[in-house]
Amino acid sequence: MANYCFKHMAIFFILISILAPRVLSVVEDCGAEEDNSCVNKSKALPLKIIAIVSILITSMIGVCLPLVTRSIPALSPDRSLFVIVKAFAAGIILATGFMHVLPDSFDMLSSSCLKEHPWHKFPFTGFVAMLSAIVTMAIDSIATSLYSKKHNGDVVNPEGDQEMAVAGNHVHSHHHHGSLSTKDGLDGKKLLRYRVIAMVLELGIIVHSIVIGISLGASNNTCTIKGLVAALCFHQMFEGMGLGGCILQAEYKFMKKTIMAFFFAVTTPFGIALGIALSTTYEENSPRALITVGLLNASSAGLLIYMALVDLLAADFMGDKLQGSVKLQIKSYMAVLLGAGGMSVMAIWA
Repeated sequence: MANYCFKHMAIFFILISILAPRVLSVVEDCGAEEDNSCVNKSKALPLKIIAIVSILITSMIGVCLPLVTRSIPALSPDRSLFVIVKAFAAGIILATGFMHVLPDSFDMLSSSCLKEHPWHKFPFTGFVAMLSAIVTMAIDSIATSLYSKKHNGDVVNPEGDQEMAVAGNHVHSHHHHGSLSTKDGLDGKKLLRYRVIAMVLELGIIVHSIVIGISLGASNNTCTIKGLVAALCFHQMFEGMGLGGCILQAEYKFMKKTIMAFFFAVTTPFGIALGIALSTTYEENSPRALITVGLLNASSAGLLIYMALVDLLAADFMGDKLQGSVKLQIKSYMAVLLGAGGMSVMAIWA
């Protein structure tokens, strides 16, 4: 499945590269007010280069940090601290959808640069976000079903489709189809869920990361870029921690983990580079750009909100570990509020 998603992610990058110039090439000035003293293309370019390097490094640190915690006993997936850290990261992803991506979409699709009909007569942002959440649920459900059937021989079958050899305190499971790994003793179906969650979450993050990158790369406002670079570094690092935790729980092999971490780390820098290439033709206030980016943001917001609430928070809080400890639940709720609150404060700058 990782190879399948890798191919589609690569195709996604190529399509963005080909279609973005067409979609964003309409230049129409709607009279947006901008401080001309801050607009300087020659000074903006070095800032964008710094942004590419710094965001790439912080993204890599964020997504790789959970992946190296297996060597730290206190941060292994079966420990309470890992659950708390994952709750913190889930709060960040939730706030990203509600406080960053969704408001941007509302602003774009309600812009005065768009025609009164239909953009000011219907709440497209909420509608698209709702559809995105429903489609994400469908993909989540169908992908889990198909993946379970594909690896049917790998999933732990309660009716006894496997040979069990018990020796002392160790249980050895001999499977005859595939090699679904359960290093931490995970139930096979639960492991499949973790893998689907990791893939769908990465797809949603990739979409909004490229959109953010294009917006930053196309801008020549040095005042805006300076604030965005710092904010996006923190944003990508903490969001990467959330994704990295999901990748860790999915128990992929080293190569698959590397591929997923690589795609997350390069998406925003790729978007910035693409934005730089489009900076001569891109006009953020053109109707076509507003509609395209606004709809992409709305769909991304719906996906992120669904994933954060359903697949990350609800799945953990209704699971056996948290249900068995009120104290751990309270700590996890505090972690969620801390992550969501911190990311909400960052909405002041980005």
